[in-house]
Parts: sequence; structure tokens; C-alpha cells
Amino acid sequence: MNEIAEASNLSKPGLYHHFGDKAEVLLHITDGHVSRLVEIVQAVEARKLPAEQRLPSLITAFVAEYAQAQSAHRVLTEDVRFLLPEAQARVLDKERVVVQVFANAVAALRPDIQEAQLHKVLTMLLFGMLNWMFTWFRADGPFDYEQMAPIATQLFLNGVMGIEVKKRPYKRADSRR
Repeated sequence: MNEIAEASNLSKPGLYHHFGDKAEVLLHITDGHVSRLVEIVQAVEARKLPAEQRLPSLITAFVAEYAQAQSAHRVLTEDVRFLLPEAQARVLDKERVVVQVFANAVAALRPDIQEAQLHKVLTMLLFGMLNWMFTWFRADGPFDYEQMAPIATQLFLNGVMGIEVKKRPYKRADSRR
């Protein structure tokens, strides 16, 4: 809690005013982030997009969200296992909602693979790509997050041979900072 208070620019008593312990902080971060992801998939679903637009819209929305919530996403992907069982179930139930919306979008594109449950496997492969992008991707390189969403979409839908790349001018990082 000392480290959390210091990183948050709060006093330790101030932190304890809001959270009883580290577990509550962890739940606040993970539940808040996954709740936002549920809101995003529900918003895309509410648009009633045709199958060809639904999955690309979901991918684009998630890449945009992950760009703004890298720290929270890291906590969600790496630290849910440290939650108490009831809190862990709460977060994982929301994750299942998100995964199911993506799986439904994959199945809508390829109804023929749904019977073999391949749409769920493909969905988890897609999440493997999206969820870990934040660990290596740097938006100050030759691509930004806005450009990565269609690249990730094309890679998933078309494979490596189907990717069309539009580079932005490379901006050298200012070495004086």
C-alpha cells in the first residue's frame, strides 16, 4: 500500500480512506477495466452492424481502448489470479461476456465453423494478438494505434498475405527529453 500511495500521490491514510487493502485496489482496477470493455462490446452490438462490419468495429474499439488503458489492461491480464475467488468470478464473468460477443461476431462471418466450435478457438487467438500488443507496441514508432487496428483486423481476417500497410512518416524521438 505504501508503493500504491506513493505512485498515486496520496498519503497512505488517504489511500485507506478509499480502499481497505490491496485486494480492493486490484478489484477496482480490474473490474473497472473489464466493465468498460463490456460497455464497448454492448455499444458495438447496439449498432446492429452487418457481420462484415461487426468484428472490424470490435477490434478497432478495443485497440483504441487498450491504447488509453495500458496499465489497467496489464493488471487485468496479469493479476486477476490474485483476487479472492468471489471477486475473481465477478471479473471473469464480465470477461466471458466480452469473449462471447467477439465469438458471435466471428461466427457471424463464418457460420460454417460454429458447429465445430472453431469460432471460440479463433476468438481466443484474436485475443492473444490484441491483449498482448500493449507489451511490445510503441505508438512513437512507424505506426500508431489508429493504424494498428486495421492491420490487426486484416491479419486476423486475411492472414499475412492480405495485409495492406500504410506507413506514416517516421518521427524521430527528441533525444533532448
